[in-house]
Amino acid sequence: MAGIYIHIPFCKQACYYCNFYFSTSLTNKDAFVKALLLEIELSKDYLAGESIETIYFGGGTPSLLSADEIKSIVHKIQNIHQFSHLREFTLEANPDDLDAQKIIELSALKEIGLNRFSIGVQSFFDEDLKYMNRAHTSGEATAAIKRTQDAGFENITLDLIYGTPTMNDAHWLQNLNTAFAFNIPHISSYALTVEAKTTLENRIKKGKSAVVDEEQASRQFDILIHEMNRQNYDQYEISNFAKDGNYAIHNTSYWQQKKYLGLGPSAHSYNGNSRRWNVANNLTYIKSVSESKIPFEEEQLTSEQQANEYIMTSLRTMWGLDLKQLSVGSFQLSVLESLKTVDANFYVLENDIITLTQKGKHFADRIASDLFL
Repeated sequence: MAGIYIHIPFCKQACYYCNFYFSTSLTNKDAFVKALLLEIELSKDYLAGESIETIYFGGGTPSLLSADEIKSIVHKIQNIHQFSHLREFTLEANPDDLDAQKIIELSALKEIGLNRFSIGVQSFFDEDLKYMNRAHTSGEATAAIKRTQDAGFENITLDLIYGTPTMNDAHWLQNLNTAFAFNIPHISSYALTVEAKTTLENRIKKGKSAVVDEEQASRQFDILIHEMNRQNYDQYEISNFAKDGNYAIHNTSYWQQKKYLGLGPSAHSYNGNSRRWNVANNLTYIKSVSESKIPFEEEQLTSEQQANEYIMTSLRTMWGLDLKQLSVGSFQLSVLESLKTVDANFYVLENDIITLTQKGKHFADRIASDLFL
């Protein structure tokens, strides 16, 4: 079973914190869709005939596509890949796109399997949204959620961001309670991170935006965990929370090292032995694909690299790092030896499985790098 990720590289406006590839110009949207349909054909052998379990439209802003454009992309995938075991079809959307007419339009996609929305709310407070330069308002966020649910889409995940200088702890708690009031089955929540070469980094350097406080973000992460536990959400991955087993099947496949094909500019693919990534440039992508060449770079993974990727991803999950999966050579012994250097309060080792404690989750990336081979 494998997944397909489609990167839609367009946005209405640039969020200050975002470091994903996108364009705010829709001039080349039609040419992009044509190129994407051709890339689906050109990459037909990448998954070696594996049945498709999940489809994920990400970005960028996939909700900028029309329902007909989305349908044409899915039909092309259906014509080439084995589709009978599809379990999850997710569409990322921004609240300002999900007006009444758009919801009616997208509801027609249920017939081709659309069963999940990922709505980029980030916050229910306008001052936070302005700090991040989001295109929607808090009112549009709540209206979009209600419309989506009223249209019969129950499998919804919300993205929320904590740690913005405009968000005190009381507001963060209120953000969570607003989400809980909608009985949302899945929530993804991330600390605001100042990535290199982003508008946010530049604005902070110039004194145009307030500095991000890491202590505040750490404190709000603990509030997040406490409230999620209180509402009976499983923290099945450090930033992802699900009620009643509503785990994101597509994203979980990344953490469990399953194969996936990435389509579109900047999209990444993984087939178990190698990774490849498409060029992050719309014009180059369109031109190259129109000449029947997918513009990608590729890396063949050594056994050490594959093990390190497993260490990094598995430690982030509630299932943990299973030492039995590191049976090549002396990998197990190496990890156990390195584990001695990690604070004992940060992990639990039981039945050959390493899981992080609540304290350890604050330092997951650092702990993983300490265990790398």
